[in-house]
Amino acid sequence: MSYVTQMFTDLVRVETRLYNAVSSRLRAELGLSLGQFECLEIIDRVPDCRVLDIVREVAITVGAASKAVDRLEAAGWCVRSAHPQDRRSSVLDLTPEGARLLARSRPTVDRELTALTDAVSADELARTAATLATLRAALERRSLAGPG
Repeated sequence: MSYVTQMFTDLVRVETRLYNAVSSRLRAELGLSLGQFECLEIIDRVPDCRVLDIVREVAITVGAASKAVDRLEAAGWCVRSAHPQDRRSSVLDLTPEGARLLARSRPTVDRELTALTDAVSADELARTAATLATLRAALERRSLAGPG
């Protein structure tokens, strides 16, 4: 197995374990999945957020993103409103309840990730973060980061 293949395998396994652990903690403490947290974060951060912004950010299909937003809306955490320039599209906004939930969940995510990565030094984590950011940007420029 080449070092690139081993790196890929390790990266996927680390991501899966981190994702599952953080999602379990969020669900236990706040009744929120990590996927829902991510969508709430994007809606909060992206001005005039649309479903397509979630698609691009998370690299999932339009159908999956739309269903995720449907569930957030049904929970009362976000609302859709008509886009002022494009009636075929909706703008997503957090409800006050969604904003409160997001604010309460951020420290939980940070605490859990800090605890899960405490075996690695801050310098090593910073180098890994920089490397992953560079790789992600390169993949996104090549349009390889999307679903499919």
